[in-house]
Amino acid sequence: MFYYISGKLAYATPTTAVIDAGGVGYKLTISENTYNSLPPRHTVDAPVAKLFTYMAVREDGIELFGFASETELSSFKMLLSVSGVGPKAAISILSLLTPEKFALAVCTEDRKTISKANGIGPKTAARIILELKDKLLKETDLNEVANSSIESVSPIKTNSGKLAEAQDALLVLGYSRSEALNVLKSIDTQTLELEEIIKKALKLLMK
Repeated sequence: MFYYISGKLAYATPTTAVIDAGGVGYKLTISENTYNSLPPRHTVDAPVAKLFTYMAVREDGIELFGFASETELSSFKMLLSVSGVGPKAAISILSLLTPEKFALAVCTEDRKTISKANGIGPKTAARIILELKDKLLKETDLNEVANSSIESVSPIKTNSGKLAEAQDALLVLGYSRSEALNVLKSIDTQTLELEEIIKKALKLLMK
């Protein structure tokens, strides 16, 4: 029914946004990633370019969901296609992971990262990977996604700093500090480029 809603931000929390569009207040359930994309400090009456929407119709009512990007909306719909995953679980995952990090976690079979989302256990994470991996591998440039995650970490200044940069990148992807340090010990961080270090580390962590 609605593709997107554009207007002024009337109210916002990490789970809800109310958009005043033409004098009507539309209440949308949102992810924390969408919340973080809203105007600074979420000032009342601040303009919102648009939130892409999904309307869930249930026996007990209708709920409108809002997303900062079409990519996040697409990830949400994809999650809903997984048996046993409802809107709340999908929003929980997209609050923890950006669409890019979610795709990377699925494609690398990173159940641990996915299961960190509230209400998502290891079995559900495994089912998400089983049902979505092939589809995401066809639609996702894994190298591009990995590079975008790496670029979110501060730039390398010296070769001696590669170990720390690689460790930070792995932390961004959901691994613990001890896991990152242990796997990086077996990789030549001095001669390899950061991208190669991350790829090797991810392969080792998935074994």
